[in-house]
Amino acid sequence: MVLVAMTVAVAGPPAHADPVTGPPGSVVEVGQLDPAAMLPGAAEGYRVVYRTTDHHGAGRLSSGAVYVPPGPVPDRGWPVVSYAHGTIGLADGCEPSTVGGLAEEGAYMDRWLRRGYAVVATDYAGLGTPGELAYLDGVAAGHGVVDMVRAGRAAMPELSPRWVVAGLSQGGHAALHTAHLATSYAPELDYRGAVSLAPPTNLEQVFPFAGPGVPNFGVAGLTKFTLFTMVGLADARPDLDIPSRLSPRGRELATLATQVCTVEVGRRIGKMQVGELFSRPIDDLRPALADYIGVPTFGYDRPVLIGQGAVDLVVPMPLTLLFAQQLASANTRFDLRLYPSADHIGVLAASFDDAAAVVDGLVS
Repeated sequence: MVLVAMTVAVAGPPAHADPVTGPPGSVVEVGQLDPAAMLPGAAEGYRVVYRTTDHHGAGRLSSGAVYVPPGPVPDRGWPVVSYAHGTIGLADGCEPSTVGGLAEEGAYMDRWLRRGYAVVATDYAGLGTPGELAYLDGVAAGHGVVDMVRAGRAAMPELSPRWVVAGLSQGGHAALHTAHLATSYAPELDYRGAVSLAPPTNLEQVFPFAGPGVPNFGVAGLTKFTLFTMVGLADARPDLDIPSRLSPRGRELATLATQVCTVEVGRRIGKMQVGELFSRPIDDLRPALADYIGVPTFGYDRPVLIGQGAVDLVVPMPLTLLFAQQLASANTRFDLRLYPSADHIGVLAASFDDAAAVVDGLVS
């Protein structure tokens, strides 16, 4: 494999004064992955720090991992799966390219490697790099996913410009946004399609009801995901004064969310209901939330495969069915696959063979 020597440095946040100056997808640093973040099916693995842009086009730094399968490089280079991970937290030190991610997500990426795809996997800007992670900011995440492909190819020219995006949960949301902007944002690449698993959609309709006294309605993790969204929105839109809308306990947890990973945040939340995060209603945030987390229902110019587990309690199936109905009403072409026995994480394994068959056809 050829690693571009001019980009080699010790992996980690850059130290020079203005690292975000430069084109999106350009590499700031690249180095070997820590063994904790390596995948068993990878012949090589690298951690990169690269430039990307936020929701409004301002420069940010992100990091991520590049994995290359074993064997000779195909004549047209390794086709690329750009993977967008699910929720692991907002704090530095949680980023998968440093500490590894969810085991099931690692196994999923490994299956793509063993099928002959290179895998690039963003951490998202602000997770292990300067600034806050804009949790569920779809446009920012989409930029980061696309720019991860650019960065991977800049570091390793053996990667093909042919690529698809795949993601779970938070990453499924990111995959849809990536699918919506990929060809216009990076016309020099050859984007072929998207695999979006358990994507949270229509949350801009749900979250505004999360004022004082509102329960979780049986949605697993709703308090945590709402908290993370409020933290991200507070950073993206300081004019909204999100902290003033939070209860004392909500403000305490918002601070904690930027210091520890998702498992510890969930432990500290315990059985707390979403309404306990707030001191007053937030229904006036609906327009801001629509801009921040809303998922487009039209404008997709490449195939979109959506996978949903029927027993998912984190992203309940009715939300995904509603989104599918909205896509259909907008005359958007898509492929929805339902998996009767799959839960939120289980949809990764349940959907893989279907996704692989679709993706193989798209990149051939």
